[in-house]
Amino acid sequence: MAEFLPIDMTLPRASRLEALAPMLSALLEEETSGWANLANAASAMMSASRWHWVGFYLIDAHQDNLVLGPFQGPVACTRLFRGKGVCAVAWESNETVQVPDVEVFPGHVACSSASLSEVVVPIRNNHGDVVAVLDVDSAVKADFTSDDVKALESLAGVISARWNQWTWQP
Repeated sequence: MAEFLPIDMTLPRASRLEALAPMLSALLEEETSGWANLANAASAMMSASRWHWVGFYLIDAHQDNLVLGPFQGPVACTRLFRGKGVCAVAWESNETVQVPDVEVFPGHVACSSASLSEVVVPIRNNHGDVVAVLDVDSAVKADFTSDDVKALESLAGVISARWNQWTWQP
């Protein structure tokens, strides 16, 4: 697929993200590297949304924590631990977590002081196990609409559907 994603930036953000789903599916179709695919997915979502941070944390089963994966945005926390923060809640509950104001979220892990609201969506393998999370941060409080969240869940579904087809070696 071409390196250019034709996203109409005049559309509302949720509409841009919805339009991204078939493009992301096509972008991920031929490549077998999970790392490359997550990098392109983060870039595509950042381009369509212009949020503060878009990226992935992958489950490190050996250390029972989340390790930073491909992302777009400022430098991030390298490891996130079970029981701490929004990403851990989404991982442990296997459910999307939307936080309008991270400052009032119990145990929030502040990787960037500019992040004020957050959505984390589980990425699942074909057995339904959480293998990673899609983490999206905004520099605006209460920035995520229900339509944004639905679109992010759809994009996470595109990634989840292909997860088991990917390799994780360089």
